[in-house]
Amino acid sequence: MQNLGIAITGSGSAVPATFLDNHALTEVVETSDEWITTRTGIRQRRLAKASETITELATAASEQAIAMAGISPQDLDLIVLATSSPDDLFGSACHIQGQLGATKAVAFDITAACSGFVFGLVTAAQYIRTGVYQNVLLVGADFLSRWVDWQDRGTCVLFGDGAGAVVIQANQKDYLLGFELRSDGTQNNCLNLAYAAEPTQLTQQVNVGKGNFQPITMNGKEVYRFAVQKVPEVIDKALFRANLSVDQIDWLLLHQANQRILDAVAQRLNIPEHKVISNLANYGNTSAASIPLALDEAVRQGKIKTGDIIVTSGFGAGLTWGAAIFQWGR
Repeated sequence: MQNLGIAITGSGSAVPATFLDNHALTEVVETSDEWITTRTGIRQRRLAKASETITELATAASEQAIAMAGISPQDLDLIVLATSSPDDLFGSACHIQGQLGATKAVAFDITAACSGFVFGLVTAAQYIRTGVYQNVLLVGADFLSRWVDWQDRGTCVLFGDGAGAVVIQANQKDYLLGFELRSDGTQNNCLNLAYAAEPTQLTQQVNVGKGNFQPITMNGKEVYRFAVQKVPEVIDKALFRANLSVDQIDWLLLHQANQRILDAVAQRLNIPEHKVISNLANYGNTSAASIPLALDEAVRQGKIKTGDIIVTSGFGAGLTWGAAIFQWGR
């Protein structure tokens, strides 16, 4: 009988060694530890050095996930990298494939900002469910410190760098229980890392744009309002598709953007605090890395156990948001 379900069988994570706590951040921008912690819950963030690359960190996280799954890089059929800050604008997934020695795997990047890991999970699952691939590596990695305006206290206090990875394998029983993905481009201007056209006159008749990007801009109030409203809705829809009730959930694992968002979503869904996974105090918002980073930490701490039902939701630029419900392990 063909295995047309999926199981998530391994996880891994990696963060830069350099950290910047709130007190040190006050030397960079006018803010305070109290201002940051009361509004976000973040106490410190890890920042990549100029010499560090997404590929290095993603490869380290991937090696851990592959080892936990008990397979080798040569067993991988597909590598999906969810990132908005690749080392190379043409994509970094192939570089990771080369570093791992995953000679059989096809590799590509997807960009869905802070929703990237959830979108990637659903994408990877479809390749397995259709019988095309057996073993998929999904990586979420971002270095948004590259694109932060360090004088904008509304954004620079939020972001950190990191990578997380999972191995997804074909399985007789399907442990991806339900999902729902959404986009609303009419709110695109709420959160951007936008192209900034610098006109270059090639000839008298031809004017082209020179490539560059502006720092991250965000309407914090609108993004908060969007997340608190839309995330519980999309989780409800995913629960309906999974034919599950809230009280059957073992863990709520949201994109680690802001502790106030985590608390508000849990409250709206009547999920008790002890079921909410949160590590953003130590890492800040690591965008596409935040969910797999928190997942791996909870697995290695022994909190998440085989068979636990996890509701995960990502939300961010696009605007994009989505939820996926899965059982850990097999």
